[in-house]
Amino acid sequence: MTTTSATGDAPAASAQHGMTPIPIPEQPDAIELGTGQPPGASAPEAWHSQYGSMFARNVSTATLTPFLPDPATATGTAVIVAPGGGFMSLSMENEGWDVARALANRGVAAFVLKYRLKPTPEDLDDFDAAIRAMLAAPRLSDRHDPATALRGLDAQIADARAAFALVRSRADEWMIDPARVGMVGFSAGAMLTVATALVGGDAKPAFIGDVYGPLTAFDVPEDAPPLFIALAADDGLMDPSGFPLVESWRAAGRPVELHFYERGGHGFGMYPKETTSTDWFGSFVSWMRMHGLLERTEPTSR
Repeated sequence: MTTTSATGDAPAASAQHGMTPIPIPEQPDAIELGTGQPPGASAPEAWHSQYGSMFARNVSTATLTPFLPDPATATGTAVIVAPGGGFMSLSMENEGWDVARALANRGVAAFVLKYRLKPTPEDLDDFDAAIRAMLAAPRLSDRHDPATALRGLDAQIADARAAFALVRSRADEWMIDPARVGMVGFSAGAMLTVATALVGGDAKPAFIGDVYGPLTAFDVPEDAPPLFIALAADDGLMDPSGFPLVESWRAAGRPVELHFYERGGHGFGMYPKETTSTDWFGSFVSWMRMHGLLERTEPTSR
C-alpha cells in the first residue's frame, strides 16, 4: 500500500494538542467489509498526524488492508491487527501498518482492520476536548462491568467478524491456513480483540494478543484461544490493582503469557523507546514460534 503525509501548506499543529490535519492517505489495497454505517455517523472521515504518526477519525466504513509476506517465507499464519484510539480514533500507522509490515517480514500475513468509530467533532480542538473528557473519566477497568463492555461493541465486533470471514474466504489466494488466523490489538483495539475471542461468534481467533488493553476479569470459555499480554507498569490508563484477565484465562485452563514492563507508558506500539517495552514485538513473535505458528504449513481444508 502507499501512504501520503501532510503537505507543506497543511495547517500548523495546535500548540495545545500537537495534532495537524492531513489529507486522507491513499489506501489502494483496502477492502471494504460491507458492515454498513455506524449509528449516529455524521462527520466525514478525517485524518491527522500526531507524535510523528497518522491517525484516522470518524471512520464510518470498515476496511481491511492486507500486508502479505514473500511467498517464499510465508508460514500460513495470519494476524488481524486492530489499532487503538479509545474507539474515537485509530492509530493507523504505529499500531496498524507498522505492526503489519513487521509481521509480514516474519512470514505472517497481516491485515489491518480499520473498524468503525464513535462519531467525534470535526474540529481538532473540539476533538481534543472530547479526548480529554474521556481520559478524565474513571479508568477503563473501573468504568464498566464485563457484560456492559461487550454489549457496547456490537458494531466493532461485526467488523472483526467480517474481517475473519474475508481472510478465511481468500485463504487459498493469500496462502493462509484458515485454522491459524489470530488477532492482535492495542488499547481499544485490544478490547475489541478480547471481545472478538469471547463473543465474536464464528470469528474464533486461533490466538490473540492484548497490548496495553483491558485487564478486566471475564467469563472465559474452555475453548478460549491462547492469550499474549503486554503492558507497562507506568501506564496511567489501566487498572493497577492486578491482572484479573490473566487469572480468568488461568481459571479456564487456557494458555496465557504476560509481559509487564517497568516503563513504557500507554501507546508505545512500534515507537522506538529507551525502555524494555520496545521488546514486546520480539516477545510476541517468540510466543507465536513457541506455539508452532511460525512453522511453515500447507493450508488445511476448510
